[in-house]
Amino acid sequence: MRQGVYQHYKGTLYWVERVVKHSETEEELVVYQALYGEFGWWARPLSMFQETVCINGENIPRFDFLRAQRDAG
Repeated sequence: MRQGVYQHYKGTLYWVERVVKHSETEEELVVYQALYGEFGWWARPLSMFQETVCINGENIPRFDFLRAQRDAG
């Protein structure tokens, strides 16, 4: 998983900071920040972050990598 800006399938953008391990289970978690609203920080299991979702009969990535830089410029 590379650091950068990802787009959620619903259109919102997020900055992926890194992948970390849960201290008890060692499950890999993605730490990421919303690039809108209050710019909150979140963690989600890596497996869920990388899965596909079925929208109108089409399987698409839940999060799609856009770019390595936080700003488009």
